[in-house]
Amino acid sequence: MVGMRREDRPRWSRSSLKEVLGIFHGDDSSFSEEYGGGYSSIEEEIKVSGSDAEVAIRIDIGRITPENFTLYREKAEKNGFDVDAATLATMVEKNDKDTLIRLGRIHGLAAKLQVTEKRGVSEDETDIQRRKEVFGSNTYPEKPPKGFFAFVWEAMQDRTLMIVAVCALVSLAVGIPTEGLQEGWYDGAGIGFSIILVVLVTAASDYQQSLQFRDLDAEKKKIFIQVTRSGCRKEVSIYDLVVGDIVHLSIGNQVPADGVLIRGYELTIDESSMTGESLPRHKSVDRDPFLLSGTKVQDGSGVILVTSVGMNTEWGHLMSTLSEAGDTETPLQVKLNGLATFIGKLGLLAAILTFLVLMIRFLVNKQMREGLLHRVGDNPLAIVNFFATAVTLSVVAVPEGLPLAVTLTLAYAMKKMIHDKALVRHLAACETMGSVTTICSDKTGTLTTNKMVVTKAWIAGEVGEVSKLKSGISPRVREILIESIFMNTSGDVGEPSKDGKCPLIGTPTETAVLDLGVNLGGQFQEVRAKSEVVKVNPFNSERKRMGVLVRCAQGEQRAHWKGASEIVLGMCDRTADKDGNVVPLDDVTRGKLVGVIANFAHEALRTLCLGYKVVESHSASEIPESHFVCIAIVGIKDPVRPGVPEAVKLCFAAGIKVRMVTGDNIDTAKAIARECGILTDGIAVEGPDFRTWNDEQMKERIPKLQVMARSSPRDKITLVKWLRSMDEVVAVTGDGTNDAPALKEADIGMARGTAGTEVAKESADIIIMDDNFNTIVVVGKWGRAVYTNIQKSVQFHLTMNLSVMAIRLISACFTGESPLTAVQLLWVNVIGDIGALALATQPPHDDLMKKAPTGRKAKFITNIMWRNIIGQVVYQLVVLTILQIYGIQWLQLPGEGEEQQLSLTTMIFSSFVFCQVFNEMNARAMEKINIFAHALDNWFFVLIIGFTVFFQWILVTFLGKFAHTVPLTKQQWGIAVGIGAGSSMIAVGVKCIPLGSKPWRNAFTNPTGVLTILQYVLWNPVAPTTG
Repeated sequence: MVGMRREDRPRWSRSSLKEVLGIFHGDDSSFSEEYGGGYSSIEEEIKVSGSDAEVAIRIDIGRITPENFTLYREKAEKNGFDVDAATLATMVEKNDKDTLIRLGRIHGLAAKLQVTEKRGVSEDETDIQRRKEVFGSNTYPEKPPKGFFAFVWEAMQDRTLMIVAVCALVSLAVGIPTEGLQEGWYDGAGIGFSIILVVLVTAASDYQQSLQFRDLDAEKKKIFIQVTRSGCRKEVSIYDLVVGDIVHLSIGNQVPADGVLIRGYELTIDESSMTGESLPRHKSVDRDPFLLSGTKVQDGSGVILVTSVGMNTEWGHLMSTLSEAGDTETPLQVKLNGLATFIGKLGLLAAILTFLVLMIRFLVNKQMREGLLHRVGDNPLAIVNFFATAVTLSVVAVPEGLPLAVTLTLAYAMKKMIHDKALVRHLAACETMGSVTTICSDKTGTLTTNKMVVTKAWIAGEVGEVSKLKSGISPRVREILIESIFMNTSGDVGEPSKDGKCPLIGTPTETAVLDLGVNLGGQFQEVRAKSEVVKVNPFNSERKRMGVLVRCAQGEQRAHWKGASEIVLGMCDRTADKDGNVVPLDDVTRGKLVGVIANFAHEALRTLCLGYKVVESHSASEIPESHFVCIAIVGIKDPVRPGVPEAVKLCFAAGIKVRMVTGDNIDTAKAIARECGILTDGIAVEGPDFRTWNDEQMKERIPKLQVMARSSPRDKITLVKWLRSMDEVVAVTGDGTNDAPALKEADIGMARGTAGTEVAKESADIIIMDDNFNTIVVVGKWGRAVYTNIQKSVQFHLTMNLSVMAIRLISACFTGESPLTAVQLLWVNVIGDIGALALATQPPHDDLMKKAPTGRKAKFITNIMWRNIIGQVVYQLVVLTILQIYGIQWLQLPGEGEEQQLSLTTMIFSSFVFCQVFNEMNARAMEKINIFAHALDNWFFVLIIGFTVFFQWILVTFLGKFAHTVPLTKQQWGIAVGIGAGSSMIAVGVKCIPLGSKPWRNAFTNPTGVLTILQYVLWNPVAPTTG
């Protein structure tokens, strides 16, 4: 029904509408009474038209139509539910609080869905399947992926190939009558077979690419959310949610289904993705309790009851209408498309000139020898062959394999990077990563293990290791501290398992503090049951603390804060002694506590301060922020990840600067940075001081900045903007919702897969699935490999394209004949495409990290590449032209006339193919002499080389009638291979030619000045970046 024009929607008479609705509501009045809010859209859509009184019905949510009203109600009643999917879907979509009230508010609704807040949905598979049957699953129909033959059909739509196919048919039509069936079908059939080969290679490449993107999409969909099931809090895939699930939301989560708020704390939702409204909405149980699937938690936390899933939500409907997954073209693809178009135009011009030259020479020679009308039947066949040759030249000249090679290189790298724990969300990120010059990394979880444990603490005047402090803590201090830990948390403690251990749920920091509470003898559920939560201020990176206001069983209200030590300590003016007595926090004691924080930080411990306050007013609803009692300072050990110092050292050697940007204490940050090798002789600054720098200080100090502590998200954005203004290519890591702007601002945004929020992940280009800095370095290595592989493919492809055009045109001008037939050219085209793909799949190696990064303004086609390309083109042109002119005499080819000429063209064809084989190997090392280094690391490359040589032998030896070849002797094969191998010798010599870095200045003083001028005239792209 959605998307139908109004006149196309089903039209119902009023009597038939009453009959349908009366099935489960009796009459219009009772229906309106019970569901007036929920189904108001039905009445709004009633239109009376003439005497027939027909009505048009349209209900968007859940795609609910009059035809399935009965089905929804019957399914619900049959399975014991007192509410149906239609009512729930319409209630949330219409933001209809009246219907929620009629259903008994949240507790009544939960009862109708057979759940409670504490128990949630049963983990029994039968109950889950029953809910899916009644209310649907949290999935949406996806378009079926295209099969291989769909790609074959797309490849066949190429206009140039269609023209060549017409030439093949014309060749058959002319050849069979003139030469007889036995001989006349070879030319046309050979061209047809070559077209089929080209189509299959193109389709196979595209199909392989689609498979890789499909795998990547499957990885992107691995999103988990915390729910309560059978009384236990656990993580499940969002696609496994069912109606009735109790879902726990926190900052950065995407709302996974439509729902009603059970309780929320400062819960703010960004609904722009669904409503287009840019201002976030504050959600509360009383005023606005409805949450839409697909929206995002901008701040706060909350618990919701799922009411609609999948296609019964507007989000599910939107997702189902999206086209097949795929990325837009990357900057490099756009540039290579432009290059391919330019060279294609040159190829078309060369094809036209070749055809005209061949035609003119043919007509002139025939007129001079025997007259145009002699054996007139030969004329159409010759013209068709000339035309087919010219068209085929234009096919080969167009380097359509370049953009394809880029796409496949990126897809291949993305697939491989998944195994290395990196999920690339945007294609362009792969190519940009090779240009990164600086990495701004988080500390916690990226440089460190994120496996946290409280090892040292100051508790009520006593400081030391936790294991030694436990026995000396007074009962009063223990009671207050355990309450502060268990009430002021976003985590949870599960029931003890078989081994007696209690599972801890939450962030690593939360679980470390919860573990302290458990070790002190606290019972989580028991403590939570004794007090009522009045107000919660969830943690965010701006506040750097979280607070809670609780009402105890005896009626007393207490406030608790936990967070950055200096911030929470600054809110305290009292402390507790070892007996639990509250004493003033004088300057001496405060100095001692500051010293404790500093000592912990120097030991690379992350510090948190816990404070509490008895609130005098029993009706207080806000958490106070002053006059607190400092009860504990804990030191959390978070060791540096193994291999991080070596990875940082490798980055510096590769010309990539690593900077630490963290919200931690400056002393902790500096200690970890020194251990990682990040902080050497540079600047370490705190966020508040950083904000005071003026523009001149920014320009002077940022290049030396190595550590920023106590940073806010805005500090990170400012740093990224300044670095980019200095022509740095910046990669940034982040995990929080507030990190999203910095992730978008950077050239490469990298979100943490384990600790990162969904908002951060959606803003990122790459997701580091194991949160490990070592993985970031691996991604950098892959980025360089991708960039270099694409350059290799471009060098190889351009060399072949320019060689073909030059050889064909010059041969036509000087000899009046083309040394390569249409079939042979199509085979060369296949070699170019599969060769580019083989080069595109070269795996990364450590040598890549020994070079400086390419940088933002580096040229993609470098002087080195142009030097190699032109050196190879000149060699092939000279050698093959000499072979065509003097080959019969020098090689002493047997036979006479056409037989000798056929042997010569076979030699030229084979020599040209072997030049491409060796040129493909030359392209593996654009600067180094040894072209065989790491050759066996890529079995696909070896396979392509072997296939090319083997099929060339088959083509020449057994398919001569199709390819216009004759079998070669061993000696002739040796000569062809030797000519090809000569290109490697030329490559060695060309690589010894020095190149200047400033083209125009060196244009007339450097031997390679012509090359650099040509580069600037033809095409001068810069390295791609993403923002």
